[in-house]
Amino acid sequence: MGDVHQLVMAHGRQEARNLVDPKRASVVDVAAAVLEEESNALGITYSGFCLTSLPHRRLPADVEWRRDQGRVTLLIEPGRERKRDGSFAHVGVPYGAKARLILLYLQTRAIQDNSREIELGRSMNAWLDRMGVSAGGSTYKAVQEQATRINLCRLTFFWDKNGAEGFAKENIVSGGIRLRDDDGQGTLWQETVQLSETFFTALKRSPVPIWEPAIRHIGGCSMAIDVYVWLAYRLHVLREPTPVTWAALFNQFGGGYKAMKHFKPEFREALDLALAVYEAARVEVNEAGVMLRPSAPPIPERMIACR
Repeated sequence: MGDVHQLVMAHGRQEARNLVDPKRASVVDVAAAVLEEESNALGITYSGFCLTSLPHRRLPADVEWRRDQGRVTLLIEPGRERKRDGSFAHVGVPYGAKARLILLYLQTRAIQDNSREIELGRSMNAWLDRMGVSAGGSTYKAVQEQATRINLCRLTFFWDKNGAEGFAKENIVSGGIRLRDDDGQGTLWQETVQLSETFFTALKRSPVPIWEPAIRHIGGCSMAIDVYVWLAYRLHVLREPTPVTWAALFNQFGGGYKAMKHFKPEFREALDLALAVYEAARVEVNEAGVMLRPSAPPIPERMIACR
């Protein structure tokens, strides 16, 4: 259990807030909420998303996104949509927290149902509501935009010769994620969508379980989501302490940042949030980077016992 969880357990939420730097007060709130969680809901993500990630911010519409991390490379090429005048224009690659939440829902349902055909409609709206994302007003437009970007982009993971799998360049979603613009009552999504066959096969081969409430509590911070799923993937399989340099962290999580000095403080904040929702994580920040230590899986033991 991390220091912030121990503070909450020993002193209660409010007093713990008073004992930390005011900038960490929100982290105390997240840790306290996690300690009160009773949900045992699990999510699933593909291992490739634990090693690479989407951009955090909007890119120019015609710019592709590439992230290289060890033996895996993620390439996302922006798709195009047809305008009313018959011309085609790039829509840009998906980015930010909402795109990550949409992809997490699709992957989780695909594994839970053992089917690449995924129900949308009320099921997806209910899940987004649980994640704190309502499908109304300005949020509706933001979710619609990310859904369109995911639908139209070409997303490819390239693994090296020793990697477990690789798959062809294609749209990750077949059939399209479309929001209905004629329904203002919350059932905004068409009934089903399909993951591409090759991505579904890769997902089944390399699924990574995560704790759904953890994502809910940090769902507004895209980098915190990335750090959490990375730790969920790595920590519980470590056999010995493993250092990760700032240069490696910048390479993995720093896409869109021009310099290390801009990246470091935001990574520290994201790591703080990720550790607040991963109680068992043993991670230390130092001058060289971070030290990862063997840790229990990201699903709290009390949750596992309830399953």
